[in-house]
Amino acid sequence: MDNLNLIDTFSEFKDLKSIDRATMMSVLEDSFRSVLQKQFGTDENFDVIINPDKGDFEIWRNRTVVADDEFTDANLQITLEQAKKIGDDYEVGEEVTDEVKFSDFGRRAILNLRQNLATRILELEKDNVYTKYKNKIGEIVTGEVYQIWKRELLLLDDEGNELLLPKVEQIPTDFFRKGDAVRAVIIRVEMRNNSPYIILSRTSSVFLERLFELEVPEIFDGLITIKNIVRIPGERAKVAVESYDERVDPVGACVGMKGSRIHGIVRELRNENIDIINYTNNLQLYIQRALNPAKISSIKLFANENRAEVFLKPEEVSLAIGKGGLNIKLASQLTGYDIDVYRDRDTVDEEDVSLDEFSDEIEGWIIDELKAIGCDTAKNVLGISREDLIKRTDLEEETIDEVLRIFKAEFE
Repeated sequence: MDNLNLIDTFSEFKDLKSIDRATMMSVLEDSFRSVLQKQFGTDENFDVIINPDKGDFEIWRNRTVVADDEFTDANLQITLEQAKKIGDDYEVGEEVTDEVKFSDFGRRAILNLRQNLATRILELEKDNVYTKYKNKIGEIVTGEVYQIWKRELLLLDDEGNELLLPKVEQIPTDFFRKGDAVRAVIIRVEMRNNSPYIILSRTSSVFLERLFELEVPEIFDGLITIKNIVRIPGERAKVAVESYDERVDPVGACVGMKGSRIHGIVRELRNENIDIINYTNNLQLYIQRALNPAKISSIKLFANENRAEVFLKPEEVSLAIGKGGLNIKLASQLTGYDIDVYRDRDTVDEEDVSLDEFSDEIEGWIIDELKAIGCDTAKNVLGISREDLIKRTDLEEETIDEVLRIFKAEFE
């Protein structure tokens, strides 16, 4: 193997791994010097000259001319007789520089050099990938599904780097096949066993925030700011936005003409229901907006406890709580206040009966299930159709029928 082949080999690595010129020169010189140390015991008296533009390199050894009877080290010294063969005018004490052919080192030395080069370049590439993605945490990337495992997906980016999308970071309704393009946000970059692990997420609030930046130019330009995002992936999200320009409606800009902007985000998130709320420092108004679409009668704040009591008309209670309690849960997370929902005292039917009064006839867990959908009285339950009760609760049809029979009997 000759010098040119070695350089060609390195050039292939350079093209594939995008290593800069300075690093390439340093790695190649270090690799040569490592071989020289093993071959001669030291590399201090060698000059390694690399010319990547021409695809070649030279190794020159510097030795001191000594008298024949003082000669002790063939690597550091050269006899006067040998020096005269190189140049007639050399004298004792002068320095002789002659070229060393790397091909003369033997096949094993050349193979060691190639192996050392490959190892060093692989390490550099791993470090480059780690640094590149470490600086991209919080950004959206697109990868192609390469392999599907039970607990995670393996994706490949445009350069063939491996990206991991764990099952817990996927939207529950996500379904991907090999070859699909997947968008996600980088949430973590780690080094495990000297290899970079790039962890992605589609459930992070940051992912939703970046999608808004892509779809809404006013957010990207800084005219609109996202104050807070809370979400239950695949189900529902609430986004509080604020405009620094009075002429810009933040909610309208995020929704877009006929929903053009928000629809793209909703499709990406597997039809996740997104509520966009106009942020305000007025806490009562903020809580009211956060509980949308419910219409609130009044709010009582307990600032020291970070708690709010919200009063609504009976028909609004279920809207405030939402399916499975999602609406009130997200509203609490968005505002930072624990929200308790009560029926408006002015609209309470004196003939109505609290569900707790039926604890002797109806099991507690059934009453809790009815309360979870916003029902706290018998008439409140009777005001909902049998079909809706079956849909909105986890109760069996026979149980619903028995509950309705008990409540109807109370008012007959």
